[in-house]
Amino acid sequence: MTFYCGPAHTPQEPRVNRCCLVYMTVRDNDEALLMGRALVNEKLCACVNILGPVRSLYLWKDAVHDDPEVALIAKTTEATLPALLERAKALHSYENPCIVALPISAGSPPFLDWITETVTSP
Repeated sequence: MTFYCGPAHTPQEPRVNRCCLVYMTVRDNDEALLMGRALVNEKLCACVNILGPVRSLYLWKDAVHDDPEVALIAKTTEATLPALLERAKALHSYENPCIVALPISAGSPPFLDWITETVTSP
């Protein structure tokens, strides 16, 4: 599957910068705001949605845990993704944080263009 975003091109000429969503969970709303503001201010992503409280059930160190967390989704480009992942891990309070990227396979061209134009590529 191919996914593209970036400035408008002819149908024969694909967009060159791929966009992706980065899903993360953090301890609480304060950490979510800290993470979101840092990633946006540093232009590692165009936007962060703080989805609010979620309940997470997971296995960790041979025990089942049931904890409240806050979920976030960041919009960035494939080119900027390594820097975003590194920064998010550095800001995170967890030993093994949930930080995963998913490709955007299709979307509104003006929105995808905005992501590409907003983030700072390395």
